[in-house]
Amino acid sequence: MKYIQINPLDNVAVALTDLKAGERVGDVVLRTDLSRGHKVLLKDLKEGEDVIKYGSPIGHVTRDIPAGTPVDHSCIKTNLEGLLDYTWNPVPTDIPAAGERRTFRGFVREDGQVGVRNQIWIIPTVGCVNGVCESIASRLREEMAGQMGSVDAIVAFPHNYGCSQLGNDHENTRTVLADMVHHPNAGGVLVVSLGCENNQLDAFREIVGPVEASRVRMFVCQKVEDEVEYGLQLARELFFHAREDIRIDVPVSKLRVGLKCGGSDGLSGITANPLLGVFSDWIVAQGGTTVLTEVPEMFGAETLLMNRCATRELFDQTVRLINDFKEYFIRSGMPVYENPSPGNKAGGISTLEEKSLGCTQKSGKSAVRGVLRYGERLSQSGLNLLSAPGNDLVASTALAAAGCQIVLFTTGRGTPFGTFVPTMKIATNSALAQMKHGWIDFNAGTLAEGDPMQQVAYRFIDTVLAAASGEPVCSERNGWREIAIFKTGVTL
Repeated sequence: MKYIQINPLDNVAVALTDLKAGERVGDVVLRTDLSRGHKVLLKDLKEGEDVIKYGSPIGHVTRDIPAGTPVDHSCIKTNLEGLLDYTWNPVPTDIPAAGERRTFRGFVREDGQVGVRNQIWIIPTVGCVNGVCESIASRLREEMAGQMGSVDAIVAFPHNYGCSQLGNDHENTRTVLADMVHHPNAGGVLVVSLGCENNQLDAFREIVGPVEASRVRMFVCQKVEDEVEYGLQLARELFFHAREDIRIDVPVSKLRVGLKCGGSDGLSGITANPLLGVFSDWIVAQGGTTVLTEVPEMFGAETLLMNRCATRELFDQTVRLINDFKEYFIRSGMPVYENPSPGNKAGGISTLEEKSLGCTQKSGKSAVRGVLRYGERLSQSGLNLLSAPGNDLVASTALAAAGCQIVLFTTGRGTPFGTFVPTMKIATNSALAQMKHGWIDFNAGTLAEGDPMQQVAYRFIDTVLAAASGEPVCSERNGWREIAIFKTGVTL
């Protein structure tokens, strides 16, 4: 199969491989070469007429264009506007039955959460002590080499914030760091404070709330003589406690998975994102939880999510989720629809509508059961929507902070990063998977080569459950773990 018309209503087809001028695509002949992931018109369009993909408009053409001509960002303009009023029109959200009940091997924590990793995390309250945290983590790794037990990593998470911030911007930092303290993938957490920062340790303790003393320790560098030696002793105690933890079989209903895409291409909405949608429906049917974020990449497809909200209250929350993010752009004097990125365009995505219609396929077909503010932790199983921007590391960090133990990240262009939980990369095309085998954990590109979705989904489920049971993903094998906090305000 060389091309696909995704929906019978579409007036474009998408190349699944590079095509040459003169080749036939349906009833039309290509006027020029067409790269993989890019679109060709199946009928003549007049200036102002809509381009239809996924059965929905993705924008309008800016000039008359004959059939057989490739169409891209140079000749398509978005139809999207600013703030909108929405009406709830509920649609059926039936999904297949769960089938065989699956398990994975995880670490059951005292609060009932389940971790898919057992790590020691060194977290600074402020960027001023990043170096101290890195030194403690490095020293502890050297000391414990060869005697890690069930601890699979010792990691410091430097960041730039914790001081010179005001209002909600400051609260974002404190909230995400507090979320990390409670995350089940950490067998032990050492919080390191400077002492004079805005994010004062006593106030931060109140935000964190009750913790198990054997799992969480905190100290102020300005109150001890040798901060690295003092912190190292606390970290040792955490390590020896966590080293005794063991994996046991737990049901998939305990799994919470973040859904993310980045460096998308024209195949994202055909291969990898629909695969995540099938997976999302499967895990929800098992009683588990998935989380969709990247609010700006819901613009243009938001009504599809709104109409899947289980209640009117959730619909209202989703409307606020969308319009609040649009107002954030407007307050900053920025265009609401400044998307897609240069890499997206090179991969065949022309407008935000097209990107969003492909992006939201990661959520499958199940009902929306929860809507979360940025930094809010999960409390509802099933499909949740989370407020966060599209930026890859910021959004992935937000998913992990919400309580996701693993992030599934689809990509058509490739990206190496990992956030503070396992960040599994799923390629949209086989060429990327073959070239960047050190980045990519699963190849969904075989869907464009004729592999049946059901067979690929079975393989993918096994791959995810293996990762949840301890199999390192590429970003972990490379030692790439980072955090990025949503910056929304002024810096003093």
